[in-house]
Amino acid sequence: MRELKVVGLDFNDGRSGTRIICETAEGTEKFVLRPDDRLRAALSGDAMPTQADAEVPTVLTPKEIQSRIRAGASVEQVAGAAGEDAARVERFAHPVLLERSRAAELATAAHPVLADGPAVLTLLETVTTALVGRGLDPDATAWDAWRNEDGRWTVQLTWKAGRSENVAHFRFTPGAHGGTATAFDDAAAELIDPHFDRPALRSVAPVPTLDLSLPEPTPEPAAPTPEPAKTAAPAKARTRKRRPEVPGWEDVLLGVRSANQP
Repeated sequence: MRELKVVGLDFNDGRSGTRIICETAEGTEKFVLRPDDRLRAALSGDAMPTQADAEVPTVLTPKEIQSRIRAGASVEQVAGAAGEDAARVERFAHPVLLERSRAAELATAAHPVLADGPAVLTLLETVTTALVGRGLDPDATAWDAWRNEDGRWTVQLTWKAGRSENVAHFRFTPGAHGGTATAFDDAAAELIDPHFDRPALRSVAPVPTLDLSLPEPTPEPAAPTPEPAKTAAPAKARTRKRRPEVPGWEDVLLGVRSANQP
């Protein structure tokens, strides 16, 4: 048979009351146990309690009250289970409730442990990002913490989604730089998983379709009509200077010019 060890109590299950949280010796599997009268009698070594025994109120010592409060019970739960006045229980529970509140506050500054080591963001920053990404109000949350029998702290986060109330549990280990917070259940693992419910990948721009049709032939531009070559202006005929005509002998002798002389 496999051996289980008790690691905490869950007093916030409104459907079935208090539950005992157990895990294997290796810490790889977790179980939830709902106690009944037979289990209580077996653990105490007593016989099954009778109805008369159950009606006898039990007066708790201050140490017992604080022990139950430190383990996660509320004042009303302790007073109702022991049949005591709530005012007396609250008087001894007050310092322990402050201790639990302080532990829950410190846990929000711890760093969630992921597959590759502690995250850079704190638990509060990581949870806030996850809730905003789901369209929920990160301010409508409640943090609580209690100490387990092994001395370690369990941190509880409650938030509402619509009309349903959701619960996530973390294992808080104080230490340097705020300590670490490890997911204890599936709800807690989903809140700190950076790849859970991630948005769709960016769409890729469509590849342009190649136009393989042959383009219409482009008409070749008409060759410009050559301008007519400019003909050189006809060179003016060089006018020879007319030599003075030598008069004939007869002209000289007669003293007259020839008829063609001007």
